[in-house]
Amino acid sequence: MRQKLLNPSRLARLLACTSTLILALGLGSCQTAGLSDITGSIDEKADAGRASDPRRDADLYQERYRADPKDADAALKYGKALRASGQRAQAVAVLEQATIAHPGNKLLLAAYGRALADNGNFQQAFEVLGRAHSPDDPDWRLLSAQGATLDQLGRYEEARQYYSSALKIVPGQPLVLSNLGLSYVLSKELPKAEETLRRAHGLAPTDLRVRANLALVVGLQGRFAEAEKIVKADLPPAEAAANVAQLKQLLSRKEKENARAEVEKMPIAAAGRTE
Repeated sequence: MRQKLLNPSRLARLLACTSTLILALGLGSCQTAGLSDITGSIDEKADAGRASDPRRDADLYQERYRADPKDADAALKYGKALRASGQRAQAVAVLEQATIAHPGNKLLLAAYGRALADNGNFQQAFEVLGRAHSPDDPDWRLLSAQGATLDQLGRYEEARQYYSSALKIVPGQPLVLSNLGLSYVLSKELPKAEETLRRAHGLAPTDLRVRANLALVVGLQGRFAEAEKIVKADLPPAEAAANVAQLKQLLSRKEKENARAEVEKMPIAAAGRTE
C-alpha cells in the first residue's frame, strides 16, 4: 500500500531533526539531532570526546550559569544541555538572554538559532542563524541549518539555494545532501528525494542518520520490504529489529501530532545530531 503525503506541515512535523532529523539542519549543528541540527538536521556536531548524560550536564551547567548568568561559555553549555535533554523552551530563554548580553557572539547566536528551530520558531531561527555568520566567512553547517528552517516554512526553493551554497563549500557533504533529500520529500518529489538520499548514503554508508532518511523515503513510496532492508543493514539483530519497528511506527503514524517524538527515536537522532 502506497503511503500518502497529505499535508506538508504534518510531514514537516514528522521529519523534524532536525533536528532537527536532519533536524540535521546541520549546525556545528532536519539532518530535521533534535530537529537539531528539524527537516533534516539543525544541530551541532556531537561531542565525540566523551559519553554524556544531557540531564546530568544540564544540572552541572545550571549551577555555573546561575553563579554568573553573564558568563557566555556557561550560558552556551547550559543551553546546549537543555536542548539535548529536551527542555526546548528553557533553552530558548537561556540563550536569548545570553545573546542580549553578548550580541556579537557568533557561537551563542548559532546555538540560539538552533534552539529556536527546536522550539518551532522557524522564521526567527532563520533570521538568528543568518546573524551567526557573514557572507565573507560562510559556515556550511549554518547554511544547511538555514535551509532546513526554510523547509519547515514551506519555502523549498529558497531552502535549496542554501543547500547549494553549503555544497559549494563542502562538495558532496552527505549530511547536506541528506537535508536536501528531505526537502524533496516535503515538496512531495519522492523520486528526486530518493536519488539525492541514495547519493548521500553512498558517500556515508555507515551513517545511521542518512540511512534512516533513505529508508524513510523508500517506505513513503510503499516499498516497505526494501526500506526495512536499508534500515537494518549491518546492525546486530536486536538493534535491527528495533529500528525496523521504529520505522514502521513512524510511517504508520505520520499524520499524528506526536510524530516528532517518534522521529527523535530514530537512528538519525540516536546516532547524534547532524551537521
